[in-house]
Amino acid sequence: MQGDVYRNSDDASGEIPFLLDVQTDLLSDLRTRVVVPLVRSGAFGRKATRLHPEFIVGGQDVVMATHMIAAVRRQTLANPVGSLRDQRDAVISAIDVLWSGV
Repeated sequence: MQGDVYRNSDDASGEIPFLLDVQTDLLSDLRTRVVVPLVRSGAFGRKATRLHPEFIVGGQDVVMATHMIAAVRRQTLANPVGSLRDQRDAVISAIDVLWSGV
């Protein structure tokens, strides 16, 4: 579901522990979901504030790596470990910066 956070099962390095689902639920029939990686703050490096908002997920400080937006197979996202639905404005703002520069 849009706004849900999932454990990143493909993260061998431990630097990208989570994936944030940003795709509208109106497109839930598709076989893929659009996600943005949530990178550990300490592993991220230089941040652009609106493009890379920071959150706390599972007790970890993470950065929304908006520029790394991607599609994954829906079955990759099993059980959500959290939600950022209450941070919707920051998430949409970051995607707006990526798409339109505004």
